Amino acid sequence: MTLAAKPTLQIDNDRVRVTEWRFAPGAATGWHRHEMDYVVVPMLDGKLRLVEPEGTREVDLKAGVPYTRKAGVEHDVINANTYEYAFIEVELKE
Repeated sequence: MTLAAKPTLQIDNDRVRVTEWRFAPGAATGWHRHEMDYVVVPMLDGKLRLVEPEGTREVDLKAGVPYTRKAGVEHDVINANTYEYAFIEVELKE
């Protein structure tokens, strides 16, 4: 059984939804589809495993270095580190 990543909603207003995601080692978000454009800001250096329709890949992230993706992304996000991992997700409402 896979551990679930833990979301903590920080802001949810008419413009943005901001969620802190925390992952124990091996924890996952579960398969999901993003309904909005979003920005991710890693809180730590580390690796995430992305299970996507095209296959599985690992990405290296650096603390404080954000990236953005468009609505429609489908994936499962898994902590590939031996330690707890966390990032902030900012979803942009239209």
